[in-house]
Amino acid sequence: MNYILFDGTVRNTLLPFTFTRPVADIRVGILTIREKWEMYLGHTTTTLTEEYLMEKFPMVEMEENVMINASFLPNEVLVEMISNLENNQAIVYQEEIVAFFTTDTQEEVDFDKYDLIEYEGDVIQIQNTWDIFEKNDIAIREDFDYLTQDRKSLPIPKSVNVIASENIFIEEGAKLEFVTLNASTGPIYIGKNAEIMEGSVIRGPFALCEEAQVKLGSKVYGATTVGPHSRIGGEVNNSVLFGYSNKGHDGFLGNSVLGEWCNIGADSNSSNLKNNYDEVRLWSYETEGFARTGLQFCGLMMGDHSKCGINTMFNTGTVVGVSTNIFGSGFPRNFVPSFSWGGASGFTTYITKKAFETAKIVMGRRKVDFTEEDAKIMEHIFEETKKFRKE
Repeated sequence: MNYILFDGTVRNTLLPFTFTRPVADIRVGILTIREKWEMYLGHTTTTLTEEYLMEKFPMVEMEENVMINASFLPNEVLVEMISNLENNQAIVYQEEIVAFFTTDTQEEVDFDKYDLIEYEGDVIQIQNTWDIFEKNDIAIREDFDYLTQDRKSLPIPKSVNVIASENIFIEEGAKLEFVTLNASTGPIYIGKNAEIMEGSVIRGPFALCEEAQVKLGSKVYGATTVGPHSRIGGEVNNSVLFGYSNKGHDGFLGNSVLGEWCNIGADSNSSNLKNNYDEVRLWSYETEGFARTGLQFCGLMMGDHSKCGINTMFNTGTVVGVSTNIFGSGFPRNFVPSFSWGGASGFTTYITKKAFETAKIVMGRRKVDFTEEDAKIMEHIFEETKKFRKE
């Protein structure tokens, strides 16, 4: 069977992260949503997403296809139901389509003519940006159980101070000495060739993905995910770094999400709690206003290729778009549009030529190419977000 992951109705509520990727490529837990589905299904997947992303994330359609809503995370019951779908059948959860069967000759999909199968079990759905850190705890636990089933961890080094060693899994090539791991509060996963430097103290749930690094003397609270090739230092609490991003110095990051190729300057801090303990509101690209989150704790949402200088201070519930450069004293406003350059004293436009030059250097340091496809995507985002910048 051919499986295609589609963005569904939540794509705009997951901006700025879905400016540069399909919903399927959001990381929550240890793996991306796509990686989870491919692991459960035992098949590769392709994507139905925004047209400007499809050159980089193409869709492959075959004679028979199952379309899966990428905002839902897989579980064994749901995957079995999807594997058994037949022509003109669809799975529904609380009136939302989870998956449906289609053929390449089908000109349109009319769900009024489908046999709708209700899914009544528990399921995790990522509907808003803050769900990425809010649901990271359960996502790490589920990924940990699936990834480590019937496998044996590398031995924990004798110099490691450990609590609940049975909840710790270390992959090949990982390095850690003279650190403290407390897995009594949730599992700790240390990926292939990852490193935790001396003096670090970590409480689970925690995921350190392949080639990622925890710097000297870091303090990390769950549920935190450090994506592949990312680095963290200082104090981090309940945050997700998608991959290739750095928060490598002292300073606090809490209840936050960083996309790819982000960099947080030394001694920068993100507030995750308002002084009056009131509900946090976050900028919504869907309504172009500030949306209620229902959360008391919510920090920084930073899109791909964005960076901040040393000693940057972010207010509670700050949304930073794609390819921004923030610096200077004071608090920048709590919505910074994509391709902005400046800080609390004001912003100018970060022109694409300069942004691309930086992206090529940054990515080249990790031996990753900034491609023509990437440039086209970024140009599209620049134009799409122009209305938010004061130019």
